[in-house]
Amino acid sequence: MNRESILDLAKMQNVRYVRLQFTDLFGKIKNVEIPISQLPKALDNKMMFDGSSIEGFVRIEESDMYLYPDLDTFIIFPFTTEKGKIARLICDIYHPDGTPFEGDPRNNLKRILNEMKVLGFSDFNVGPEPEFFLFKLNDKGEPSLELNDHGGYFDLAPTDLGETCRRDIVFELEEMGFEIEASHHEVAPGQHEIDFKYQSAIRACDDIQTFKLIVKTIARKHGLHATFMPKPLFGINGSGMHCNLSLFKNGENAFYDPNGSLEISDTARNFVAGILKHAQSFTAITNPTVNSYKRLVPGYEAPCYVAWSARNRSALIRIPASRGMSTRVEVRSVDPAANPYLAMAVLLAAGLDGIKNKLTPPETINKNIYLMSKEEREKTGIIDLPATLAEALKKLKADKVITQAIGSHLLERFIEAKEIEWDMYRTQVHPWERDQYLSQY
Repeated sequence: MNRESILDLAKMQNVRYVRLQFTDLFGKIKNVEIPISQLPKALDNKMMFDGSSIEGFVRIEESDMYLYPDLDTFIIFPFTTEKGKIARLICDIYHPDGTPFEGDPRNNLKRILNEMKVLGFSDFNVGPEPEFFLFKLNDKGEPSLELNDHGGYFDLAPTDLGETCRRDIVFELEEMGFEIEASHHEVAPGQHEIDFKYQSAIRACDDIQTFKLIVKTIARKHGLHATFMPKPLFGINGSGMHCNLSLFKNGENAFYDPNGSLEISDTARNFVAGILKHAQSFTAITNPTVNSYKRLVPGYEAPCYVAWSARNRSALIRIPASRGMSTRVEVRSVDPAANPYLAMAVLLAAGLDGIKNKLTPPETINKNIYLMSKEEREKTGIIDLPATLAEALKKLKADKVITQAIGSHLLERFIEAKEIEWDMYRTQVHPWERDQYLSQY
């Protein structure tokens, strides 16, 4: 897309409003909506906004920020208003002097991708698998805790009552250019997954953000609330966002080696070793909420141990069976509450550290780690992921590779906000405590 083609398309499709979207520190989509008359100004990178009003951005005395639209992200939403259609452009954030804003997660990912290119790789491809729950809305239009169905893995209607909503989500996504690979009910009641084709890292993160927006919008039209909260209910599986990762060089998959063990290359092994080395440290970014750690517990198919395997789904890293151009490393701990731009930045930085230092991963673990005793795990060299947000933040602050991948601006504000979040949770009296202790003592 270029400036002229966007203006022509907007006119032809009767676009009346354009959302200039960007993502804040915590992965929340923000937007400045402009009338179509202001689109030429926006395409000339002259649209300004107050950065001091956005969580984790800047102080009030340095608040002027500019939105630089990525022209290839121009999309016209399938849903329209009575006055005409709505389009969107995803933007990067810049300082008034024309330099990239270091507190923009999307710009930060581009920085790490440039470091990747210095090492000779051309692309970092990401295939995300975000899961979500559908809850019914109450009479006031607020989310309830009543699930929309009681289906299980791959169930169909009438057991899977979310099927119609899920199919409408797929229709909307396809109209917006998504290539949907699969759509199905997940293991837990009310839980769903829609898989879309991998993309280069920036585009994949853009797609994750767009996906979340469409899922929530269409769910509400069905009288439902879609949530990407990692563990909304006790006793059933939580929602993950498994990330399938691969590096490319000269148009070839750098992780594939037909003559290597498991048909993966030394580059892939180095990458895996880097992920394993930094797993405890990047968990605060890939699992960024207090609730995230209610999912990372044994027994619910979420990994809580740092290990890798070719087929074992209890390990943090799995190497799916596909080979050739589809050879990839699946990191299974990531959850959908993560800011995708920050999550991909730390995963890439961890993997590149393994490649730069030619790290060697330990032996693969092919037995169910959940059934291993603590002594067995220690003997095999398997360590645990952090059990709480507080523990994860401590690991994050001690790791230079991961902190440098986030950058000082984002890191300082992320840690400050998350330490406040943990303290609020730690000092709150929860219903479980009253149920457990009020009568007993």
